[in-house]
Amino acid sequence: MTRSLQAVAYHRPSVLESATGAQRLGLETSRGATPSGPTDHPRFFTGFLTSPQVTSAGLLAVADVAAARYYQRQLRASLDPVVTGNGDRLRFESFSGCGGVYARLDILEAGLDGGEVGHGTTNVDVNNPLREALSRIGADDPLHLRVGPEELAVTTLDGPVVEKKVPLPDRWLRGFAEAQVIAAGFDLRAELSAAEAVRFLRSLPRGASRGGPRWVAPAGGALRPTTRAVPGAVCLPGPERLIALQRVLRHATALRVYGPTVAAGADATASAWEAVLPGMRLTLTLSPDASRGFSGEGGVLDALATDEAAEDAELIAVLLAWEPRVEVADLAAAAGLTPERVRAALVRLGTSGRVGYDTAEAAYFHRELPYDAERVERHNPRLRSARSLVAAGAIALDGAGGTVTAEDGHVHRVRDTAGVLTCSCLWWAKYRGGRGPCKHALAVQMVRRGAAVEAVATVDGTAAVARETVRVDGGAR
Repeated sequence: MTRSLQAVAYHRPSVLESATGAQRLGLETSRGATPSGPTDHPRFFTGFLTSPQVTSAGLLAVADVAAARYYQRQLRASLDPVVTGNGDRLRFESFSGCGGVYARLDILEAGLDGGEVGHGTTNVDVNNPLREALSRIGADDPLHLRVGPEELAVTTLDGPVVEKKVPLPDRWLRGFAEAQVIAAGFDLRAELSAAEAVRFLRSLPRGASRGGPRWVAPAGGALRPTTRAVPGAVCLPGPERLIALQRVLRHATALRVYGPTVAAGADATASAWEAVLPGMRLTLTLSPDASRGFSGEGGVLDALATDEAAEDAELIAVLLAWEPRVEVADLAAAAGLTPERVRAALVRLGTSGRVGYDTAEAAYFHRELPYDAERVERHNPRLRSARSLVAAGAIALDGAGGTVTAEDGHVHRVRDTAGVLTCSCLWWAKYRGGRGPCKHALAVQMVRRGAAVEAVATVDGTAAVARETVRVDGGAR
């Protein structure tokens, strides 16, 4: 597995301090992206929290996921959460070390008291002493929050005194992107009252689950278990991975469950579980299996494979301004593109961490992950293989799809069935499209999309010739 070391540096450790009349929570930031460009230790907020104990519990839940591995638990994981200022809210995000759980705490405008919220994204330090202090916050303790350094910190300190170097696997980056793309296909499936949410979550097993995936189906304001997928059901893969919700359970006013549309007997799918809290939301998104992270789901491959989406993404990226809710119709009007092309561009931007997806609002939001996320495309093995097949001229198109001559000389048949590409290869036989297209279908897709017929008029305009060109990686062949 390809990995690198991610270095993050803070002026000082984040700390919870006692002050006259209130406690002060200072969350230190690393280098991040802002409207004025890359900035060392940006400052996003200073003011009070309306629900200090709830916010503390939510931050601890996000930190729990950042430090957890729900699969191969003997391996270590320690990745600092990401914080984004969206002008009217603060978002704290993390991803588990095993790549199968995505967590986000949205502190909304109603959860913040005084002070403006800035714009930008960076890492935030959540260390062990801070975690212990946050767990002791009382219900009536006023809490002042500062996200970013104190105003004089830059001039009073010679340099960073806290530096961390953590491994950053490529599959972790790909998973962060895939989780957003998959969540964009979710709909609200159930909403449980506070009492029913407590009953349901406390009934789940704490240890690693065995056997096949679990399913639950809405039934009169509750969720009832079912042994298989039925219409309207939601997959609960690895229920022990919802343990972080226990941090906020006593503060929750409702539990919302999101998932894709499933047919009877469907395979396991991802799902999202949102605890509704006073002035905020905590959401956990689970991969289809505890042993299967988001990085191999293939949800972004279609968008990565098109030159058109790449060009559209460059244009859309210029129009983003850390909006808490990206409106597709507004972007389409501003960019002169169709809504479909804007959505494809947003998917592509998600692959480099430049947008996330909020299931509660069914909308993308702008953020910039503080990682070298451009590696996501470069190190996606299926995408690399598909490009190599196209470059080698191994694709022969026909009306029903095409044939692909693989590197080992085997010929694979790709068929178009009602707009869905199927393949004769072992990958398709194993996953049946459940983890995105195989490299052969992806290569056929690239060539089909790149084939364009241009009418070229003669000088006197009395004749025209049809010319077919195939573009690979932006060049004509």
